[in-house]
Amino acid sequence: MSRHNAPDTELLTRSQQKVTEPPLYRVLLLNDDFTPMEFVVELIMRVFRKNEEEATRIMLNVHTQGQGLCGVYPREIAETKMTQVNQHARNSGHPLKCRIEPN
Repeated sequence: MSRHNAPDTELLTRSQQKVTEPPLYRVLLLNDDFTPMEFVVELIMRVFRKNEEEATRIMLNVHTQGQGLCGVYPREIAETKMTQVNQHARNSGHPLKCRIEPN
């Protein structure tokens, strides 16, 4: 008599959940004729955690192109960063503005 030794197999059913990434938003600084460049660089380094070289590059984009991209984030984070920039600028007496837009 031969005996077939097949391993027991078990059918596993996994419910597949589709995980979607949250929509992303661009955080933009807008140029004005009054906010000092040094203030803008310091603000970018502080709020967006950019190094001095990156912050200077963004500041120059703001100055020459009218706006500069500081980062792309999920909506809640983008809104928080926008609020931080606008409040810090206002509290420091500068008219610098920040806005967000869908990526």
